[in-house]
Amino acid sequence: MPAVSARAQPTDDVAEVLLTADEIAAKVLELGARIAADYQSRDLVLVSVLKGALPFLADLMRATPIPLALDFLEVSSYGEGTETSGVVRILKDLAHPIEGRHVLVVEDILDTGHTLSYVFDHLRAQRPASLRLCVLLDKPARRVIPIEIDYRGFEIPDKFVVGYGLDYAERYRNLPFVGVLKPEVYARSS
Repeated sequence: MPAVSARAQPTDDVAEVLLTADEIAAKVLELGARIAADYQSRDLVLVSVLKGALPFLADLMRATPIPLALDFLEVSSYGEGTETSGVVRILKDLAHPIEGRHVLVVEDILDTGHTLSYVFDHLRAQRPASLRLCVLLDKPARRVIPIEIDYRGFEIPDKFVVGYGLDYAERYRNLPFVGVLKPEVYARSS
């Protein structure tokens, strides 16, 4: 039998766990119940910003026991760095019209506000009946553009986080928790 090499695990690159899988699950259930109460008997569309928000969206929709639809936007503002470039591009637009519908944008993290400001301007132009925001993580220390959050999961410090959909260079999304990435990991590629 060939020898198994000792490969580094993704968790080896995490300095600390900010939010455990259990803490995230409890908060998602709480948010889902609030959203269901607020949108009862409304034509709700959850619009997820790919790719990072995908695990949050999947858990949130299962925790929201009312009829709803899903749609997706894919935007880019980070590339492979740890700082937003400030240039936001839509890589994939919505598949269905949202005019007259109640739209709840589901996002993994609100940082500077550049990306979500751009997304909200783009969606407002399509005349939804309402447009609100649900974010798992709010990092207010980095806010440049004010954004109103209707449903907030957790406020976090100004640290670079990965896990539960959040990545660095397309890695770490599969971690079941949210953790702080060791600075030496992203310093290696600078």
